[in-house]
Amino acid sequence: MDRSFYQFALKYRGKMDADDFSHFADSMFLDHSFPKSSSDFDQLSKYVEEKAHPVMKASVFDEMWEEYAGE
Repeated sequence: MDRSFYQFALKYRGKMDADDFSHFADSMFLDHSFPKSSSDFDQLSKYVEEKAHPVMKASVFDEMWEEYAGE
């Protein structure tokens, strides 16, 4: 993982036909307290579960994380 999860997820922003990943990425981008430099699953998962906007669902984060970790 050469880049943070945040940097990875930005590729899903701004889709014309929005899906769960793009909704998550757009909300993450607007969340100024999102841990942008982190690549730590536990830290990011805790943030999503406890502090993130409701659009950033934990189930979507888990799916995106699997893709991110597989890179």
